[in-house]
Amino acid sequence: MERDTILQHLGEKKSGPSPVVPPIVQTSLFVYPELDSFWNTMFEPDTEKDRYIYSRVGNPTLDVAARKIAALEHTESALLFASGMAAITSSMLSVLSHGGHVVYVDTIYGPSKHFIEEWLPRFGISCTAVDGRSSDEVIGACKPETQLIYLESPSSIVFRLQDLRTICDAAKEKGIATLIDNSYASPLFQQPADLGVDLVIHSATKYISGHSDVVAGVVAGTRERMTRIMEQEGQWLGALLPPFPAWLLLRGLRTLPIRMKAAQETGNIVGAFLATRPEVETVLHVGSPDFDQKALRDQQMSGTSSLLSFRPKVQDLDRIKAFIHDLKIFQIGVSWGGFESLALPIPLVPGDSPSDWVIRIYCGLEDVKDICGDLAQSLERHLA
Repeated sequence: MERDTILQHLGEKKSGPSPVVPPIVQTSLFVYPELDSFWNTMFEPDTEKDRYIYSRVGNPTLDVAARKIAALEHTESALLFASGMAAITSSMLSVLSHGGHVVYVDTIYGPSKHFIEEWLPRFGISCTAVDGRSSDEVIGACKPETQLIYLESPSSIVFRLQDLRTICDAAKEKGIATLIDNSYASPLFQQPADLGVDLVIHSATKYISGHSDVVAGVVAGTRERMTRIMEQEGQWLGALLPPFPAWLLLRGLRTLPIRMKAAQETGNIVGAFLATRPEVETVLHVGSPDFDQKALRDQQMSGTSSLLSFRPKVQDLDRIKAFIHDLKIFQIGVSWGGFESLALPIPLVPGDSPSDWVIRIYCGLEDVKDICGDLAQSLERHLA
């Protein structure tokens, strides 16, 4: 079954007259006609079997969306969580223990970085940050106690890539688990499991949902890993996704190929446009023809998206704020992946230290001529 057909039909059970859209199984628990069948379901070790007992650990609506995403990611199974961070933290905790060590890319998503740097040490887990563009640096940072390498390719704000195959091959030799945040590429433009990554994470709030009305997360991997996470971190931390948001994710998945094609086209046009502007010093865009990791991009990605950053020549924060406030189409917001365009100035060095400012923009589904026109008028007025 081809990718686009998977999104429309995989996992949807139809017999006789059936609703074309799977129903929302909005229930907290599942009841059984007799005790033996309940016990057999609850304690049956067969991981191929649907185990519907309590919606905190399993629900048919979640399973339909999870099966589609797993198929896109080329993994055996997937789990849906109540947020991207719930998927990230649950997955990390599934492979970490006291005395362990994490190697992580220093430009990953901010809350993930804070969890590694500030929360994990409270439980005896140390960490080492790496740039990530050098595989030797990543592998060299591993210690005998390293249990996890945390990747994000492309990484947040600056969009740096890691050589997934090289890193994962080395990690497997050392018995180290690998995890990647694959939100930027979506499951369509990069399948990290094919390159050896053990756990593939998405903030499904972003492209998978696509409508800016769902907060959700996904982790995909082997059936063994997903079963263990569901039975431990998923059940004990209680952060699996409720049925209604899962149903909304199904709606987003239907149009994901169309939206990602539009995102790539728009991102490339806007990136090329910004590269011509006299007010712009640097454009950070994975889809750029002169992207500094172009060879690696073409090796492990099949497409790029409409999330990019640029460094304005003017570094005066008041003028940057004026630029943001004068945008007509772009709105101010932290997320991305929905229908709306967003812009946000971000310091490359958080905190009080002097830093370069970059402006991260997400280009939504508006007409690309209007997007470029909006950027042009505000650049000319405030950053020229």
